Parts: sequence; structure tokens; C-alpha cells
Amino acid sequence: MRAIARALPRPAVALPTLSPRMLRRGLVLLAAVTVLTAGYQFWLRDSSFVAVDDVRITGLTTDDAERVRTALSSAARSMTTLHVDHDALDRVVAAYPAVRELEVTTDFPHGMTIAVIEHRPAAMADLGDDSVPVAGDGTVLRGLPVEGGLPSIDAKSGLEGERLAGAAALHAAYVAGAAPAPLRRRVEEISTRADDGLVVELRDGPELIFGDATRARAKWLAAARVLADPGAAGASYVDLRLPGRPAAGGLPAETVAPVAPAGTTPATPGAAPVGAPATGTPATGTPVGVPQAQTPAVPPTAGTAPAPTAQATPTPAPVAPVTPAPTTPAPVPTDGTGAGAVAAP
Repeated sequence: MRAIARALPRPAVALPTLSPRMLRRGLVLLAAVTVLTAGYQFWLRDSSFVAVDDVRITGLTTDDAERVRTALSSAARSMTTLHVDHDALDRVVAAYPAVRELEVTTDFPHGMTIAVIEHRPAAMADLGDDSVPVAGDGTVLRGLPVEGGLPSIDAKSGLEGERLAGAAALHAAYVAGAAPAPLRRRVEEISTRADDGLVVELRDGPELIFGDATRARAKWLAAARVLADPGAAGASYVDLRLPGRPAAGGLPAETVAPVAPAGTTPATPGAAPVGAPATGTPATGTPVGVPQAQTPAVPPTAGTAPAPTAQATPTPAPVAPVTPAPTTPAPVPTDGTGAGAVAAP
């Protein structure tokens, strides 16, 4: 049934017809729009009625600021507020690497404002015999004033025109340019190591191991979080190669001082702590209060007196081992006057 319905001829749709009067009005309106468009395109937008007479330029700080300002003003006055040639303005500042881009706004009928956005120095490139400021993309910024200390990077690979040559120098400049302002002032040097890749050295802080220049902003944010953590104080380095899991290393190990049990006498200086294993030469004395193995009594030989028996003094609690000074037993007198002496036969 559907195939039959498709085969049947469809009824024709009647289009509305325009009267001759409506057709004439439409043609007149179309002709007027065409004339106005052509007049704007070929006459009004480039006419003196909208020519740029008042040029305002902001944002220039480079040593070449006066020359850049003069060149931009001359180019802007050849334009109108209805026809701004952005390519011509870009060609004017192409000879000045310090200029990154231009933002142009017009004030009908005769005003134009050009905001110059300059590169900001991110690091000082060490060229061997010279040191020049560079931007985060490696552009050399000669003549641009440098405020405060900037990190140093090795750029002995040289320059290509007005840009750093060599991947290592470019990556170091990119990392420096991505640093947040509070941390950028603390960066002292950015170098490359065989095992760690890019390493950032901070003033009064740990080394930051970046590895490479990928995800530089995320690594800087991770570094800021670690440095703000009191638990990372004293770390010698922070590994940022995985910015989602930064690791602080070189923290000093915590040592717990031994504490003597309550009711005991503190050990004398130089003595081993209570409970600590003995080191070095074992003590020759017997610790007080420690039970000792009983030694069988040896009967005295003829002509000698039995040795006096020492009485053990009980102690309330174990104390630190006491090492008595070695002594030499005193000889038994034979004149019958000493204690424990026996008369000679």
C-alpha cells in the first residue's frame, strides 16, 4: 500500500502570487540596499568623514617605546574607524620582539586606542659572554626593563634570530614563564640533569624536579601546595614529575630519646640508656639488683681464712648498670693483726 501511495501523483501546491505593485517595491528596496552597501564599501568606510585623527597608545615600556609609538600612530592615521587594517599594524611592530600583541578599539568617528601587550621577562639567558632577558616562549627581550631577580638558564646553545636555540633552553624558559608570581621571585636557577631532567632551584627552599616541561602550570600548583604544607618543612627536594602525586624527599628522620622508667635514678652522663643493648667492651662489674647464678662454694685451703661473704642489698627497682673500677684484692696479713688472718704454723 505504501508503494502504491508513493506512486500516485501528489497535488500541486499553489504558490502565492505577487501583484505587480509589490514586485516593483521589492525591486526598489533591493536596489537601494545594493547602492548603500556599495557606497559603504567603496566610499564611506574609507572617507575622510571617519578618518582616524586621535590615536592613543598605551602599554609601552621598552627602550624603543618612542619609535614604536611613532610608527603605530603613523600607520593608524592612514586608516578610518570603519576600516582598521590589523595586519598593517602587526607588520609595524614585527621588528620589535618585546611586543607580543595589539588590542585595537575605535571611537567613532575619529578616535582609535591601541593597547600594546608586551612580553614579560621570565628568565635571564646566559649566553656565555652575555646575559639577556627572555620571555616564556624563548623570545629575547633586549631593551626591556627587568624588575627584581629572575632565574638563570643555560643558553650556551645560542640564538636563532631573536629567539633561543636548543630544546633544553626553550623548555627551561617555558617552565620559568609558567611560574606563579609569588614563586617566580624565589627561583634561582633552572638547569637540566641527566637523571632528573629539568630541575628548579629555589632560594631558601628545596629543589623542584620537573622532569620535562609538559603540564608546567599543574606542576607549579603542586609545588605551591607542598611548600605550604608544614609537614614538608625541611625537605631537600620535591618530585613533581607526577603533579597529581608530588613527593617530598630528604626529610630528617625523627628520633625518640629514651625515657627512664618512673622511680629510677637517671643515668650518669656517658652511661648507656635503660634497656639499651650493651655495645663495646662488656662491663666488668655486676649490675645492682640483677639476680646472678649461684657459684658453688670452694672450701678454703689449709692456712687461709675463708673470704667474707658479701650481703646483697635489695633495690626497689632496676637501675642503670654500674661499672665499678677494677680493683686488686688486698693481701692477707700474716702478723696476726689483720682481720681474718690466721697465725702461721
